[in-house]
Amino acid sequence: MDHAALGAETEAVENVHLAQLAAGEETSVQHFRIEPGATVPSHDHHHEQAGFVYEGELTFLLDDSEVTVAAGESYVLAGGEVHGAENRGTEPVRGVDIFSPPRTDPDWAE
Repeated sequence: MDHAALGAETEAVENVHLAQLAAGEETSVQHFRIEPGATVPSHDHHHEQAGFVYEGELTFLLDDSEVTVAAGESYVLAGGEVHGAENRGTEPVRGVDIFSPPRTDPDWAE
């Protein structure tokens, strides 16, 4: 069995911090911290992305709608679905994303 603690964070874009936690054959797990006012630019990837917000509130910007996910709530984004996100609140948003297939070498890790 492999296990990991919260490791080194990378600032993927300004005030958006990501850390790879674990990766297996079928999935990978990533922690995120998004500061107030920060934006994750619109993007897509072939991975299905399921996530859970445990602190704060995150607004996802989709093609034709917005969805706000609060602490204690989860979400799923289909592979190929274009999305961005904003922290419009006054506290950091913290959560965990799970990717399938594993996202072991994302652009932000460079």
